[in-house]
Amino acid sequence: MKITSLQQVLQTNTYPGRGIVLGRSEDGNYAVSAYFIMGRSENSRNRIFVEDGAGIRTQAFDPSKMVDPSLIIYAPVRVLKDLTIVTNGDQTDTVYSLMQAGKTFEESLRTREFEPDAPNFTPRISGIMDLSNHSFSYGLSILKSADGDPASCQRYTFHYENPRAGIGHFIHTYQCDGNPLPSFEGEPKKVSISGDIDAFTEMLWNSLNADNKVSLFVRYIDLKTKETQTRIVNKNQ
Repeated sequence: MKITSLQQVLQTNTYPGRGIVLGRSEDGNYAVSAYFIMGRSENSRNRIFVEDGAGIRTQAFDPSKMVDPSLIIYAPVRVLKDLTIVTNGDQTDTVYSLMQAGKTFEESLRTREFEPDAPNFTPRISGIMDLSNHSFSYGLSILKSADGDPASCQRYTFHYENPRAGIGHFIHTYQCDGNPLPSFEGEPKKVSISGDIDAFTEMLWNSLNADNKVSLFVRYIDLKTKETQTRIVNKNQ
């Protein structure tokens, strides 16, 4: 698969929705994860990311304007020992709890399906990074309706072992803007990852559509020491 410019992908798509990037830094020393949210409604845009222990959660920027917290208030990132779980909904908690009980990433997600937000039926996208046993691998998953048919759930999981330096994979909820919003199709995009955490964060944030972007999370984990660096950018300050 051809390596794509993540900057170009984002700059040419006004509404990819929510997106997950997992990969390895250009120097090979870090496991890289990123998660962003976008919004078209006032309720969706009224959010920020805040740190929550080793993970993060969404929070209303102005609680007085929060209309419906379902589907938009959740913990996108949780950490379970050497596992980092990143998702676009409350399935983060599902994966965390069931993997803690001994289930696999795929088994945990079999208990869930796409979001019940007709007519979009937003896909649930999920990622996991595994730094156990002195190794590094990651996986990405998408649960989506069959071309907008809520009677059929399609489940796809992709695994990447010993990922190459400077390479990542990007999955997002929507192909592009629309009414209804068309679900992501195909394999996660193979993208290049370059620069340190600050350069990578700046590139991502500046590449997202200025009107629709809401919040961004980026984390670099040192593969030898397991030390983490985290950046959070919120449009609402």
